[in-house]
Amino acid sequence: MAEKQRRAPSQGRAQATVDAILDAAFQLLESGGPERLTTNHVAERAGVSVGTVYQYFADKQDILAALAQRRTGVVRDAIAQTLIDRPDLGSVRPIVRALMNGFEGSPATRQALLGAMFHRGDAVLEQHHQAFLASIAGKARLQIDLTPESAFVLTHAAVGLLRAAAAEPGLALDPQALEDELVRLMEAYISALVAVRGPRPSTSSG
Repeated sequence: MAEKQRRAPSQGRAQATVDAILDAAFQLLESGGPERLTTNHVAERAGVSVGTVYQYFADKQDILAALAQRRTGVVRDAIAQTLIDRPDLGSVRPIVRALMNGFEGSPATRQALLGAMFHRGDAVLEQHHQAFLASIAGKARLQIDLTPESAFVLTHAAVGLLRAAAAEPGLALDPQALEDELVRLMEAYISALVAVRGPRPSTSSG
């Protein structure tokens, strides 16, 4: 029954309600950690009834996933714009940095959002992969023509390693050192693609 009641926020007022719920959830994560995040606490902080929360979200995990999705979309769009503005090796570090710092908040908040994102499975990553490629198609003049395989490696390598780092906090990886290693990895792969396939022919008429 609850599944039938949940609906998408198609109207302005409904979207404002969803935004208030997600903002309240983020505030609770920051102030008390994931343990503080319950649907009752979210409803109280957002100023709505628990029933209203359940109209849009199935449970706590659903709220966390929506928070993660919202932030991931922002990061994805920012990375796409970076590539459109600067389609060369100089964009690698800003992109890696955006991936690493894309989830706002305390370490506990970031861990919770990353966990919620990856809990939804690889279908979510595929969705963002496809959306990202669509957003740069015909706009980013990359140095190389990407095959589906090389595009997959480029869009998944850093994300996969960051996913592993989030799942293994006991490694206590230094963020700056990890950023440097990821940049080195991505730059080396792109340089190897250029060396093997040659640079993409220029379409400028001079």
